[in-house]
Amino acid sequence: MNEIQDILRMARAYLEKLPEVPPAPSLPEITSLAQWIDHTLLKPEATAEQIKQLCDQAVEFGFYSVCVNPVFVPLASGLLHNTSVRVGSVVGFPLGASSATIKALEALDCIEKGATEIDMVMNIGALKGKAYGQVLNDIWMVREVTKRQKVVLKVILETGLLTTEEKIIACLLAEAAGVDFVKTSTGFSSGGATVEDVDLMYRVVGKTTKVKAAGGIRTYEDAVKMIGAGASRLGTSAGVSIIQQGRS
Repeated sequence: MNEIQDILRMARAYLEKLPEVPPAPSLPEITSLAQWIDHTLLKPEATAEQIKQLCDQAVEFGFYSVCVNPVFVPLASGLLHNTSVRVGSVVGFPLGASSATIKALEALDCIEKGATEIDMVMNIGALKGKAYGQVLNDIWMVREVTKRQKVVLKVILETGLLTTEEKIIACLLAEAAGVDFVKTSTGFSSGGATVEDVDLMYRVVGKTTKVKAAGGIRTYEDAVKMIGAGASRLGTSAGVSIIQQGRS
């Protein structure tokens, strides 16, 4: 309880004045944009053939990872086994409304089938209902699984549904749970990543926790702006187009 009160006090302070953080990378410092990208296909109608194409593109263009729905983790893991491309998957996606126990089991199942990165959707309703202990426990239970398995955990806030104060509190709760990334969006809700949200998240937790921008990133210009605002990773289904734009 004391931890939650400390987080709320910090959130109120950040609403008045955000902390200073080191400047995010500028374009000349981005040596390989492809290595910032999680090449993503999470559409419900995605087929195995499309996942194979996604993996082929990830190898060809040198993306950091692919991000696929749990059912396709074994396929992607097998296809990418002898490559440097990581396999990521999603938990509690896209609503975040599964129980914490189910989210933890889903994460473990994905990891056992080959995922090395997990993007989980936090309990958005609990956050908006000010049930902060429930939100923290939700994240912590998945973090316990990923920590034991030495797997990266990203927590999706779904920023398009949140007020500024809620975004700050969500970031601080995720940081308290020890996650590796806070992530803007699922891409399935009312809004995607914005430069303003990435900048806010980076200022709140950027000293300890990385930021992933996802949702609506379609152009090379979008990608560079998100990195410049503080993103360390980009989730996009338009990775091939973005890299091709950057080369032209």
